[in-house]
Parts: sequence; structure tokens; C-alpha cells
Amino acid sequence: MIGRFILETRTRMNKATRKRFGNKLNQMLSELKEEVTHTVDGMRVGTGAFPDPTDRASLESERNLTLRIRDRERQLRNKIEDALARIDEGTFGNCEVCGGPISDHRLEARPVTTLCIDCKETEEEDEAKLEYG
Repeated sequence: MIGRFILETRTRMNKATRKRFGNKLNQMLSELKEEVTHTVDGMRVGTGAFPDPTDRASLESERNLTLRIRDRERQLRNKIEDALARIDEGTFGNCEVCGGPISDHRLEARPVTTLCIDCKETEEEDEAKLEYG
């Protein structure tokens, strides 16, 4: 807890740090958009008829998996866009629950996070209690 407290002592994020995180988030967004284009193009190719039902089932299974992955990426894209909006608003790096700072180390690992480590742990503990009784 003491080590974590030291990491969380940042008060306001300076302009250079906001810019660095903004660049990182924009890069992530760009990579996601590239992947979506690649996926859509890939799904258009090879849509011919398959005489073997097993081949057809394999293709459908692969496409379903791809679509689930793309849905998760869509959710990530929304989180990235929200994080970029928080940078513009000046609230990026502040926990949405307690209002305290989110450590730079946590933001480096997950720049779309909206919770400090303590609030995230509390949230996960509450979810586990609900799930496992």
C-alpha cells in the first residue's frame, strides 16, 4: 500500500504528459481502424460456396470469432475516444470514483482506464462478491 501511495501522489497532469498519452491513444486508435479495414476486406474475400459442410462450418465459426473480436475492439475504440475527450477536458488521469489521481504507471499499462488502482480493486471485489456470493 505504501508503494502504491507513492505512485498516486501526482496532483495534476502536466501538458507534456497529456500530450504523450494523447499521442499513445491516437496511435492505438489508428491501429484499430487499420485492423477493422483489414477484417472487412478479408470477410469479402472467399465467400464462395463450399461443397463440404465441415468447411462451411469452419468458415462460419472463424467469422463469428472474428466478429466477436471486432466487437471488443469497437468497445476499446469507444474507450479510447472517451479518454481523448477527457484529455481535452482536462480530466484525464483522474479517477472517476474518488477524484484522485491515477498513477502514470497504471495509465501507461492501460491508458483508457478511468479508475485508480484502489477503486478498481474495490470494484473487482464487489463484482466477485456478487458473482460468487
